[in-house]
Amino acid sequence: MTDSETGGDPILFYFDFSSPFAYLAANKINDVAKLYNREVDWRPTLLGAVFKLNGNKPLMDQPLKGEYARRDLARCARLMGLPMEMPESFPFLSVAAARAVWWLKGKDEALAQKVALALFNAAFQEAKAINSAEAVLEIAADCGVDADELKAALNDPEVKEKLKMEVDASIAAGVCGAPFFIVDGEPFWGADRIDHIEHWLSTGGW
Repeated sequence: MTDSETGGDPILFYFDFSSPFAYLAANKINDVAKLYNREVDWRPTLLGAVFKLNGNKPLMDQPLKGEYARRDLARCARLMGLPMEMPESFPFLSVAAARAVWWLKGKDEALAQKVALALFNAAFQEAKAINSAEAVLEIAADCGVDADELKAALNDPEVKEKLKMEVDASIAAGVCGAPFFIVDGEPFWGADRIDHIEHWLSTGGW
């Protein structure tokens, strides 16, 4: 499909599986994109690399901001009509999940997005731990992924290097948090910017 057939360049959607706000965005961004005949390019990254660069730490661990963020998260979930159940271990390592999705993107973009959404929903709708390779394999297998192939991929040096390169590329693109979107070169940070993205798409920008 050409850009003219799809309505324009894909929306770049950067996320870390450990971000509950990215979970909210993951359940909404494709629906918004479809309204304007756009595709979405789901691109997992690791916020830990961003925190090392800017000296920050996870939002929920920050004094004052953390308490507000917990309340705001629950409020945003209610507004979006999405269930929210925080996993017991939070924040959590999302390396295995990110590697799995990048490997799948090289094979089947639609399946990669299906697995990514299933991982998000397992973590923040069912409060399941998705930090281990075993958990990722189980969820991916339920989506139709060959577990043996994926298990090998998670330990493949090329897949590990792919994630590292993509994390570096996300930082070079200006990704400073999650969810983060780039629409026609314009950056938007936060699940609460999806309305702005829709307005941008409907008007051609402002």
